[in-house]
Amino acid sequence: MNQTTYDYLIVGAGLYGSVAANELKKKGKKCLVIDKREHIAGNIYTENIEAINVHKYGAHIFHTSDKKIWNYINQFAEFNNYINSPVAIYKDELYNLPFNMNTFSKMWGIRTPQEAKEMIAKQVSESGIKEPKNLEEQGLSLVGRDVFEKLVKGYTEKQWGRDCKDLPSFIIKRLPVRFTYDNNYFNDRYQGIPIGGYTAIIEKMLEGIDVQLNTDFFEFHKSHPDIATTIIYTGMIDEYYNYQFGALEYRSVRFETETLDCDNYQGNAVVNYTDREVPYTRIIEHKHFEFGTQEKTVISKEYSSEWTVGMEPYYPVNDERNSALYQKYKELADKEEHIIFGGRLGHYKYYDMDKVIAAALDDVSKLI
Repeated sequence: MNQTTYDYLIVGAGLYGSVAANELKKKGKKCLVIDKREHIAGNIYTENIEAINVHKYGAHIFHTSDKKIWNYINQFAEFNNYINSPVAIYKDELYNLPFNMNTFSKMWGIRTPQEAKEMIAKQVSESGIKEPKNLEEQGLSLVGRDVFEKLVKGYTEKQWGRDCKDLPSFIIKRLPVRFTYDNNYFNDRYQGIPIGGYTAIIEKMLEGIDVQLNTDFFEFHKSHPDIATTIIYTGMIDEYYNYQFGALEYRSVRFETETLDCDNYQGNAVVNYTDREVPYTRIIEHKHFEFGTQEKTVISKEYSSEWTVGMEPYYPVNDERNSALYQKYKELADKEEHIIFGGRLGHYKYYDMDKVIAAALDDVSKLI
């Protein structure tokens, strides 16, 4: 590649990097986007299998209460009216999520909100926990034994790879409990799935912008140190600084995806398995995100796992130790004049998609 000088080298073709590139291009800036993967779109990448848009890195359901962000993303796709209504399976019992009157009715054979409130209050009182010292005590003090044991405990232990008694209580500051028969998981005003999948959105965002895939930033930067005036870096902030204070922790996820010779495997896009004995946390049936009628179906089983350097990082472990460690890296980043860190890995923060877009728009507006 010639030593073309770009205004911006954007590291990562995920949502944050693509929004930034699109905005900068509109402002007349020349951008090069590189990504170490063989495809654009980062973790929101969708791949077409059997005419089904498969969420390769886990389910992504767009939801926001910010009308500006909703209008922004709708420039790039038309969204359907998908409503996230997961179900949970515990042993041979099936429950609606989030915890609502359908859940409580099934669990206790009751009908009214008052009965449900009394049952939860009774179980919370029986727990006798006033100052929770760990996640288990926190859960019991919020929703009582039945809901916690059947719908929270096993799932959480699989998710974190630890016993609930060994997890800090702040992981669940609250557990949303609804005393209505409403299975809509999100409270946000706007919700849906882009018709045709997420990859098409990123393709539109990156139209007319130079993109180079299968490209490792560190190797590329060694051979092209002066390619751009400013770097926007969406990789792991600790890796950028060569882990000099130690590695930040993540949880990782492994997916087992298979195509099945039936048109409908589980009747819902998202089914959580809350029993500790079932090794996966949930099964996604991708066609239901777009109300598919294909003859075959594609499912993905999700297995939560410990993360080590070199694995795909998913969920930041934002406990006290890691938060303090991140602050050290952030202090280094704040001194940089020509590097902006962004996104989930650059900010070491779990972001919903609407918040990623908002952060990218905000950061670009400060640059220009």
